[in-house]
Amino acid sequence: MKIFISGFGTVGQGVLELLLIKKPYLQTRQGELFSVVGVVDSKSYYVDSKEICGLCVLGNKASQGRVSDNPRDGKSCIEIMEMVDFDVLIETSPTNVEDGGEGLRNIRWALEHGKDVITVNKGPLALAFSELDALAKKNGCIMRYEGSVGGAMPIINLCRESLAGQKIKSIQGIFNGTCNFVLSRMDNGLPFEQALKEAQQLGYAETDPTYDIEGYDSASKVVILANSIFGRDVRFSDVSITGISSVTSEAVNLAIENGMVIRLIGEVSDTKLEVAPRLIPKGHPLALSGTLNTALITTDFAGPITVSGRGAGRKETASAILSDLLAISEARRKN
Repeated sequence: MKIFISGFGTVGQGVLELLLIKKPYLQTRQGELFSVVGVVDSKSYYVDSKEICGLCVLGNKASQGRVSDNPRDGKSCIEIMEMVDFDVLIETSPTNVEDGGEGLRNIRWALEHGKDVITVNKGPLALAFSELDALAKKNGCIMRYEGSVGGAMPIINLCRESLAGQKIKSIQGIFNGTCNFVLSRMDNGLPFEQALKEAQQLGYAETDPTYDIEGYDSASKVVILANSIFGRDVRFSDVSITGISSVTSEAVNLAIENGMVIRLIGEVSDTKLEVAPRLIPKGHPLALSGTLNTALITTDFAGPITVSGRGAGRKETASAILSDLLAISEARRKN
């Protein structure tokens, strides 16, 4: 199975590292030879019809900030993908919730050309899920995206596979570790601005934290869940979004005095699509502190099921991508 990785930031590098580490396991236990034949970042690219030198690519990225000495020189990722034959596109380029960016163009091209796709890029899924899903089915492709919601926290495949036959009534969750860290620190008396600054210093928040703090990241994940689990046809603009920048220390203190905490909760059901700060009783599964993500899945017969895990991170998200890759390998073997 030949793999092309588009986007080589934290997650893309984590995927290549994990494939190198797991190579003996994949060959002996899975009976499958996985080879990465192409990698592209914002500055350069590296392709090889048989297999790229993974250690070389990782070394170049660490020392020079690029995957190779082959500059893109204005080449689109699609033009680079056309240089080499491959089976699976792993799309990890930066999220763009305005128009989907290069990630959406890459996924469209791959599906149109019969390539399976694994993506953790939320923008294309939040903006064009129905289109991409239909395109995959039309061309006999598999599109998987477990890592796009909750990173290492299993939720999409859990709902679609392990809970097959169950009616999922609703999913409520903490889908952004940055917001949860800030609100957790506010529980301990820090004002919003100081808690956010600490999150930035620790690497939990970007220099421009708007995408996280204003609830846009959580909203993207809510859209993905609505379309993939509930069969809805909604877009990012359909979500009612309230971020946490307006949450005051006074509100947090009042909540604590009444045995509650404030958490940014995303909720999706057949009729609901919302991200907003909510009062959560202490001890409730959604009263989680720190940077973990968590989801409360309400079903008709299995009852409430809670899952939690790291919602981001190099190794964590790469592990979700690997699970999708193995699922595609298994499906292709059966066919």
